[in-house]
Amino acid sequence: MSRDSAFVEESAALYAAAHSLQPTEVQRELIAETASLGRVAGMQIGPLQGAFMTVLATALRPRLAVEVGTFTGYSALCVASALEPGAQLICCDVSEEWTSIARRYWERAGVADRIELRIGSALDTLRALPPEPQIDLAFIDADKSSYPAYYDEIVGRLSPRGVILVDNVLRGGTVADAANDDEATEAMRAFNEHVAADERTRTVLLPIGDGLTMISPKP
Repeated sequence: MSRDSAFVEESAALYAAAHSLQPTEVQRELIAETASLGRVAGMQIGPLQGAFMTVLATALRPRLAVEVGTFTGYSALCVASALEPGAQLICCDVSEEWTSIARRYWERAGVADRIELRIGSALDTLRALPPEPQIDLAFIDADKSSYPAYYDEIVGRLSPRGVILVDNVLRGGTVADAANDDEATEAMRAFNEHVAADERTRTVLLPIGDGLTMISPKP
């Protein structure tokens, strides 16, 4: 099964993918090149999740989007393809190696001018942003232990119509297994509880990919 069908019976997942927005030629080639990297390719989101992010970005029409964790650039490509002229996506990552692949495909897709890649500490990048609510769309998919810190920096800067997406929140289903108490699973459970209890926001946890939480501010 692909990451898009981790919690859905495979035939149903394939049917859903076939009846959703399809990857462009450039996106398909990026998927293939990333797959050739081997096991590390598991860090890339699946096409169905990418389609969801493109449709969401199209509906939200963000002026400022932020991504924490870019890898080879597929999720950024999905979001940037929906941005209107003058809108910007700030991508945070620590790897020049993986993001060099991303840059090539952003250029080929004609969206490089909409993306600002910042290499270094994502927390430093987020904290350097103006404190006022201005982020219309955010995607968190980086080191899991820092999720609470990323979330707290972003939620205070989220616009009234903004949305935060957080990836890998089900960790292959281990968060729902009471017998599993490894450190990473416990950390994700704590993060999920923190978000669900946050009085500032409304949250839905979706079984897309490895679990995708969608968060918006309360009116």
